Amino acid sequence: MEVTPNHTQTVTGWAAMDESGKVEPFIFKRRENGVDDVTIKVQYCGMCHTDLHFIQNDWGITMYPVVPGHEITGVVTKVGSNVSGFKVGDRVGVGCISASCLDCEHCHRSEENYCDKVTLTYNGIFWDGTVTYGGYSNMLVANKRFVVRIPDNLPLDAAAPLLCAGITVYSPMKQHGMLQSGGNLGVIGLGGLGHVAVKFGKAFGLRVTVISTSPAKEREARERLKADDFIVSTNQKQMQAMARSLDYIIDTVSAKHSLGPILELLKVNGKLVLVAAPDQPVELPSFPLIFGKRTVSGSMTGGLKETKEMLDLCGEHNITCDIELVSTDRINEALARLARNDVRYRFVINIGGNSKL
Repeated sequence: MEVTPNHTQTVTGWAAMDESGKVEPFIFKRRENGVDDVTIKVQYCGMCHTDLHFIQNDWGITMYPVVPGHEITGVVTKVGSNVSGFKVGDRVGVGCISASCLDCEHCHRSEENYCDKVTLTYNGIFWDGTVTYGGYSNMLVANKRFVVRIPDNLPLDAAAPLLCAGITVYSPMKQHGMLQSGGNLGVIGLGGLGHVAVKFGKAFGLRVTVISTSPAKEREARERLKADDFIVSTNQKQMQAMARSLDYIIDTVSAKHSLGPILELLKVNGKLVLVAAPDQPVELPSFPLIFGKRTVSGSMTGGLKETKEMLDLCGEHNITCDIELVSTDRINEALARLARNDVRYRFVINIGGNSKL
């Protein structure tokens, strides 16, 4: 492994070394804390489906060894001389992005996630040319712009997935006017992203319908997450009964599927937003689009301004993720379960945390 001169801090982490789908303990170096940097003792890191894709090289872009993790929470241990917004001891988080050009139209609007030169928190190339390593590690050095404060009333473990799952559904909700009460929201898929979308929808005063292929999820959707309606997407009768009933739909399903039947659930001028990334193209028939003046769009994570706004709202409404804590020696077991969608609703690795934080 090539070492850059200022990468002198030895860090313990967990990395995938090849496409086998397994991670193992990995010792590596991080940069010294610079004038614009914040050093964070990692307490917790959520396990996103994206981690699985990178570990297995599903998208053909993994640079091994890869240290995954972009739902990171912890405590500040050092701040650079140019850092005014954070101090030692602050409870903070880092999400999907570790750098961007800072000078394009997107960066000026705090849409850093759409910058042409965006650097991901792991498997990216940082400003100094080094490969970024993520939150499956005991310490992180982050540029101050890409660090956010976690509200004091939110536990660091259950707040961690908000940094990816939370902002990924919040950003399109804001963009498409879903934050006003009174609308009808459909959420496809009841996993890490979907369960947060339901919580946001209920908090913002929307009527929420969960759409799933699994009838077994109806009880948890209604009782645990307080969804108003539930549709089994393979049940023609139920789908037809809900035709033209929804203003918006957020599609969180990462498997290949047809958008045609889903679009029929939207009212005229309804909006469908894709936030997952199936590795095969989805089917998009034209008739449900043109006969209902409906719109299909996509959204990827969110910028830092929106992330801070989302976290503040979560603090205000006491919204966190439903999680299952995993010890560092059981990461591979959790990855195998994640591949089977056997989690309610997000695994979070306990890296250096305790329940009081």
